[in-house]
Amino acid sequence: MDQDLQGKIGRFTLPEIFQLIANSQKTGTLGIQKDDDIVMIYFKKGKIIYGYGPRKTYHLGELLREKEEITLDQLNDAVNTQAKTQSSKRLGQILIEKGYIQKRNLEQVVKNQVEELIYSLLSWESGSFKFYENQYPTEEEITVNISVENAILEGFRRIDELNHIKEALPDLKTILAIAPTSSERRTDFSLHSDEWNLLALVDSRRTIEEIAGVSKLPRIEALQKLGALKLAGLVTVADKKTPEKDNLTAMIERVTGLLEEYLADKSKNTSTERTTLQFLRNSTPVNPKETT
Repeated sequence: MDQDLQGKIGRFTLPEIFQLIANSQKTGTLGIQKDDDIVMIYFKKGKIIYGYGPRKTYHLGELLREKEEITLDQLNDAVNTQAKTQSSKRLGQILIEKGYIQKRNLEQVVKNQVEELIYSLLSWESGSFKFYENQYPTEEEITVNISVENAILEGFRRIDELNHIKEALPDLKTILAIAPTSSERRTDFSLHSDEWNLLALVDSRRTIEEIAGVSKLPRIEALQKLGALKLAGLVTVADKKTPEKDNLTAMIERVTGLLEEYLADKSKNTSTERTTLQFLRNSTPVNPKETT
């Protein structure tokens, strides 16, 4: 990737652009424009660290007031302190030092704001984008750490329109496979139990239609979740059907690896995750012909 990563939304979807930046572990600013709306998403080594849109975000002080994290008097006091001392300290830092807010609460409010901004972008079907490599502001009150995979997955959990499903998925007769992992980048994501179960059905042999048919989820919901998994970079289009024995080995190694990597980062495991992991280790592929 270089400085000429730019174009029109439509030829590339925003999730695809996000994935390209994340997979390349790039640092810089992604500028996105649609009509009069301009949004800036800041990345550091492939992670989303901040986002700003004049029409979609508040100044930090206003945001904290709206969330009732601080009072108006506390905000005015912090602003006056910053002005009187001509301090180079950021407003968030002053609020923390005065004991008006805890750092973890401040980070959570900012993270929620950035996530909501990203979710809103996933429904954009037109506009333009440009990535400015190695350029991002250093004057933000606070930065966060958001994985592209989780942002895409959560965003698509909120989108129900059929047209977005069609955009995310190829022809329903296409065979899906578990996407290979990059040795240079650690995948960071959090799946719901039904998404884990759906992922277990992706075996490099079943078509999208067959996976939706085998799944216990309603067809539209299964297609929607498959679309989200594809845009998040967890599944991909298979080159060709693989022999059943080779496929079994590859599927178990890849999906079990994803699960173990995910569980290793958590302080506690849910019973659903344990059940799914055990299922993957003991399961055998189902012949697609048996599902028809």
